[in-house]
Amino acid sequence: MKIVLATNNQHKREELVAVLQRELPDAFEIQTLEEAGLSGIEIEETGTTLEENALIKARAIHALTGSATLADDTGLEVVALNGDPGVFSARYAGPRASYFDNVNKLLFSLTGEADRRARFRTVIAFIDQQGSEHLFSGEVSGLITLEALGSNGFGYDPVFEPLESEGRTFAELASEEKNQISHRARALKEAVQFLKAK
Repeated sequence: MKIVLATNNQHKREELVAVLQRELPDAFEIQTLEEAGLSGIEIEETGTTLEENALIKARAIHALTGSATLADDTGLEVVALNGDPGVFSARYAGPRASYFDNVNKLLFSLTGEADRRARFRTVIAFIDQQGSEHLFSGEVSGLITLEALGSNGFGYDPVFEPLESEGRTFAELASEEKNQISHRARALKEAVQFLKAK
């Protein structure tokens, strides 16, 4: 079965490909948008939840390719900010915000705040060749650090310290370590179990 990954985000794509190629049998062919001839396509994420945005992306690529499609949407939910930035995590500091801009806004928003609890949550939408839709989710709890630490990863990784990481941020973990405990890896594990049973 060919599965097209509905993302233009290079870092997400690398994480998805690494886990799927490792976990799925050879009968599954993982294809990026570039490999599917859809390089640079932009899909407007107009949903108000992670589930809606994941489905919007998966439906769009499925309609264009007719292939099974997998998409994800991820949000960082901070307790002291009433769950923000949440579904707007990628554009927290504006529609064209960089990772640096978003991290700086988050740290500024938490200035003087003692409660640094947060969680990362990922929702994966999978649409098979026949158009049946399936959702899978994963999350990881942790703390927002006082400053950015580490040079690996992307997004909010330098300021998110998962509870299982022994005091290190996601950006201080090797990719293999992150892919064992991350929200995206946990959602993918659910998806992989489903796909193996098909």
